[in-house]
Amino acid sequence: MSTSLALVLTAGPLAAQDLPTILTDNSGGSDTYLPDFSYAGYGFGVEPIPHVGNVIDVADHGAIPDDGKDDSIALKAALAAAHEATGPVRVQMHTGRYLLSEILWIEKSGIVLSGMGMGDGGTVLHMPRPLNQIDDGGALKEIREYLVENDKYERQKDANLEVIFSPYSWSAGFIWTRVPGGRHATYLERYDRPIEVIADIGSGVRGGRELTVADISDLSVGQVLQIHWHNRAGPDGPLIASLYGETKLKVGSRHWEMPERPLVRQATKILAVNGDQVTIADPLLHDINSELPANFARWEHLTDVGLQDFAMEFPENPYFGHHNEAGYNGVYFTGVHNGWIRNVRIKDGDSGILTDDIANVTIENIVTEGEHKAHYSVHVGNVHNVLIDNLTVYNPTIHALSFNTQSTKSVYTNSAVWMTPTLDQHAGANHQNLYDNVTVHLTPDQTSEDGNPLYDLYKAGGAGYWQPGHGRYNTAWNVKVIVEGGVAPDEQVVILGGSEGPDARVIGMHGNREIVLDHRPEPYVESMNAKVTAVPSLYEYQLNQRNSEGAAQ
Repeated sequence: MSTSLALVLTAGPLAAQDLPTILTDNSGGSDTYLPDFSYAGYGFGVEPIPHVGNVIDVADHGAIPDDGKDDSIALKAALAAAHEATGPVRVQMHTGRYLLSEILWIEKSGIVLSGMGMGDGGTVLHMPRPLNQIDDGGALKEIREYLVENDKYERQKDANLEVIFSPYSWSAGFIWTRVPGGRHATYLERYDRPIEVIADIGSGVRGGRELTVADISDLSVGQVLQIHWHNRAGPDGPLIASLYGETKLKVGSRHWEMPERPLVRQATKILAVNGDQVTIADPLLHDINSELPANFARWEHLTDVGLQDFAMEFPENPYFGHHNEAGYNGVYFTGVHNGWIRNVRIKDGDSGILTDDIANVTIENIVTEGEHKAHYSVHVGNVHNVLIDNLTVYNPTIHALSFNTQSTKSVYTNSAVWMTPTLDQHAGANHQNLYDNVTVHLTPDQTSEDGNPLYDLYKAGGAGYWQPGHGRYNTAWNVKVIVEGGVAPDEQVVILGGSEGPDARVIGMHGNREIVLDHRPEPYVESMNAKVTAVPSLYEYQLNQRNSEGAAQ
């Protein structure tokens, strides 16, 4: 338990007058609705990450640190033994430096890859060459076809650059988790597989956990399934309205041009089945009714997979530009429910940690560093209930803290970005996500129309067919802006969010200069230029509320 959460738990209830209005007047309407973000992380936020005592020693398979020899074959042999083992197992590395020139695949539940720490006296994986020189066994075949067929080129006329996007811009890693034969990122419709519907859901209310299901014959307590909402009603369908409200922003065509793919997915767990009443583990993202139908669908995933206590270091390497990465990527975490990555340092990567198709994963105590400009530090995309806690970004990035395509109910908390910070909300129907108690260090590099220093903190990416920048209820809570230079103490700094989404919440943005927020469209704002001291962390406050309610029952 973190120190700040322990203080909240022992301090007793807070007086209503000490709380922001949005915490005391949550009527459920669009004006004051605030999602409960406390279900993010391992075990829906309340279960401890397990310790795995059954150990496979990589030295027993020939992996010896600091001997100058490539350790790929030996490390893969240790992981192969883990895949054959019964029950959870920890693949343990030693103090020192291992050389890795192949992908380490983890394709079974209950495998933990562990070192001796990410700092001095710890474990280092050194990758001497990038993924574009390494055989991935055809894992990126679909994305490569997609890039060619959709004319995905980085074109910069002034730089005489015209090159097809790199598949390593947002996928692949030297440590890669997946379900064997799984398809955790979808690109081309011809590769789509039939969705196995387990049960149609009759009704449910956004924010609630009680559903009605007429046919419960295939449901049982403990199942981990996905709830699928499809938009089969075109650009004016009720799911679009639930995602974006009455916005006047243009909604991109990807929201309706593939109706057989779910537009929104929520991985959850069945906690109880009583008659036609089903209780799920976390609150619904959207209503379910005759106009807004949804179903339970089978979800292929691993569970209790962990990466911990090591560093990944790449050689000094040139920056070739946006979407032109060579593949110095640390981790690609896909197809996992209830997993973790903790105490990991990544130096000079093209991306530190990339994700797809995961839920209830805790990513904590992560450091990304180095001189090399990265695409992402820790990226979350196509995920639900992912918690990123205590991430420190020392390296330059294009997208520092990124909520990417179809990410929901995910949280960056207690984190700091020291260079080129961005709160990147990357379009693609991402919604109900939280930046919480995050600190950004910046120097304004633009000037507003009024002549004030300006920094585009919310500078975002994302294709036009996936706009707007985000859906409803994305929240920034107690974001601290430290201006490092270029603004006198009595001057204002403009923080720009030029292409965001509807019904955003900005609570407690503050810093060492007076902030003028230029967020488009206009968000719900409270406590501008004042930290919410009664609730330093919204995630921890909501988690405390859940714990208190549980103790009272």
